[in-house]
Amino acid sequence: MKFDKLYTARLVKRYKRFLADVVLENGEEVTAHVPNSGAMTSCIEPNCEVWVSFHDNPKRKLKYTLELTKMDDVLICTNTGVANKIAIEAIENGTIKELQGYSSLKPEQKYGVNSRIDILLESEDEKCYVEIKSVSLKSGNHLAFPDAVTTRGKKHLDELVSMVKQGHRAVMLYIIQRTDKLPFKIADEIDKKYNDALIEARKKGVEVLVYQSEISKEEIKIKNKVAFN
Repeated sequence: MKFDKLYTARLVKRYKRFLADVVLENGEEVTAHVPNSGAMTSCIEPNCEVWVSFHDNPKRKLKYTLELTKMDDVLICTNTGVANKIAIEAIENGTIKELQGYSSLKPEQKYGVNSRIDILLESEDEKCYVEIKSVSLKSGNHLAFPDAVTTRGKKHLDELVSMVKQGHRAVMLYIIQRTDKLPFKIADEIDKKYNDALIEARKKGVEVLVYQSEISKEEIKIKNKVAFN
């Protein structure tokens, strides 16, 4: 996925989860939208280098969107909405080999109890439900998910289990949106209930895939599979 033109800036502060004040290279201070509801631990700190996109849409209250941050020479895509877009690209171009062989791909399909699946793959004889989570947390010597307690994430796992019980295929796909080359884990120290739910979901047939992104200031794309036991 190619980024729109990105502008270099420095972070002043992030607040109210979805807002960040940044100073552009020309010295102008602006407020940017932060498309990330998580804690963003290890992704952002005052005065870190960031990149924002500009959108001259009269319907938008905030013209800038926070897209990338840099921590210790590591590029991080903090826009969680990107994960679904690059996952679709990676399925369509064959990068995610485990999700090939389907005749249709439909994003954001209603299923379960008041839920939407990120991707529904279908062939003549199979449906595959793919839930996607964006990974941006560094925890010690691992990259990890989640970065905060996620009751919604646990609900999604329960929904995937119900799809398996109905005879369908279900996949939990974690997309690492950082450039560090570290192993992946579930952050059970942050959300033990989520970790336990994932263990149980795997026992019941939910598959788990972890893929890492390649990130530059021009583009982000899924690059390689990461082992997860």
